[in-house]
Amino acid sequence: MSIKKPSLAIALLPIFLLITLLSINVLIFGDNTTSGSNQLTLLISAAFASILGLFYGSNYKEMLDGAIESISSAMGALIILLLIGSLAGTWMMSGIVPSMIYFGLKLLSPSIFLFAACIICSVVSLATGSSWSTIATIGIAMLGIGNALGINEGLTCGAIISGSYFGDKMSPLSDTTNLAPAMAGTDLISHIKYMMWTTIPSIIITLIIFFIIGLNLDAQVGQLTQIESLQDALSTSFNISLWTFIVPIIVIIMIIKKVPAIPALLFGSIAGGLYGAIFQPNIIEEISGSVSVSSLDYIKNSYIAVVNAMTVDVDIQTSNIAVNDLISTSGMSGMLNTIWLIICAMSFGGIMEKTGFLSTITNSLMKFVNSQKSLILTTSGTCLFLNITASDQYLAIVVPGRMFASSYKKYGLDPKNLSRTLEDTATVTSPLVPWNTCGATHAGVLGISTFIYLPYCFFNLISPVMTLIFAYGNIKIAKLSKDKITN
Repeated sequence: MSIKKPSLAIALLPIFLLITLLSINVLIFGDNTTSGSNQLTLLISAAFASILGLFYGSNYKEMLDGAIESISSAMGALIILLLIGSLAGTWMMSGIVPSMIYFGLKLLSPSIFLFAACIICSVVSLATGSSWSTIATIGIAMLGIGNALGINEGLTCGAIISGSYFGDKMSPLSDTTNLAPAMAGTDLISHIKYMMWTTIPSIIITLIIFFIIGLNLDAQVGQLTQIESLQDALSTSFNISLWTFIVPIIVIIMIIKKVPAIPALLFGSIAGGLYGAIFQPNIIEEISGSVSVSSLDYIKNSYIAVVNAMTVDVDIQTSNIAVNDLISTSGMSGMLNTIWLIICAMSFGGIMEKTGFLSTITNSLMKFVNSQKSLILTTSGTCLFLNITASDQYLAIVVPGRMFASSYKKYGLDPKNLSRTLEDTATVTSPLVPWNTCGATHAGVLGISTFIYLPYCFFNLISPVMTLIFAYGNIKIAKLSKDKITN
């Protein structure tokens, strides 16, 4: 059967089905949609797209291969997710995160917490080039401090994600920051310098918002006499020490030195487990459920405790119920729902690509381009569309980058306009989509629904708008020289 080009209406049908079913899931299941309903919705939408594809001449095996290829492209992210789960477990049992929470409660008050959390995550992410690693390490500690201070989880996560994505976006070590200029046809340094015009105002506005919110939190939170009892519970159950910061510092240095994320996180998980075995004997016995009467017994119990912390639910009991909630972890098993969601999302994206539906939709968008302003608007809209449909920020950078590169040249725009628009939209909106690899990952790591933190990710919401303001205000829109337009 010959392959027929699908019309735009046909290509959009799987998208309409997906959006409709996802909306129904939100109404019925609330913030628990990632526990199965969204995964099933993505598979149903993928099946519907494949049936349409068969009618238009697509080969079943090719569509299946497309889904497999799409899943394979996310395999590194899936492994990282499992390692993040194990790292969270060993860093909790070893006292690393409890120590961060303990000292954080001493230093941070509700009035400056959100502001400080955003800045701290910005600095760490800028140094490491990884929003994922920042959120999985510093972010978890910040969430624990925020919970102890009585601050809304959505607000805390919004500050964490805003700061982490600012640093990721501006770091020369970031993969997306390198990918965007490569797709657009410009160089890394020019890209970062040009991004500063839209990114710096976005983060300044974000910090001002968090600062103003913080000033009003004292009255909302009220008396913080519970903070002392939280610290007492932590210090009674764990050996709290500044030495615990050695492990996260080493991991951050490894990432700065461009050690790949997988070995760095694996090292962090194992190092956290070894630290716990040496310095947290009481926790080892509690998790293993056995008292050590000899050195051999303790080695066995340490092995059991570390493996459990890395893989399954671990509940450490203290004298404070609030602390018990803060330090409970789920290890790798806590990431399985997220992994399930990503596999289903990538299957849908792969089939949409192989059937030609994605290319039909993106090519149709070019009809709306009739000026420099509309070109930037269309690029931004395409990035957001692909984050929602293809469920992956890399595709949301690569596909528009390839599609619009020649158009930017045609309209006399320097390619760094394209690379900036890709980052201002594709990179920062990816954590706002629940079934996107980024959104699903952060929701799983932080243990909070994407829809709960989404309204407070001010940087991620402001950045795309800032791009359009600069475009329509003709502010810092670099033009190509005449010789480059000709060539």
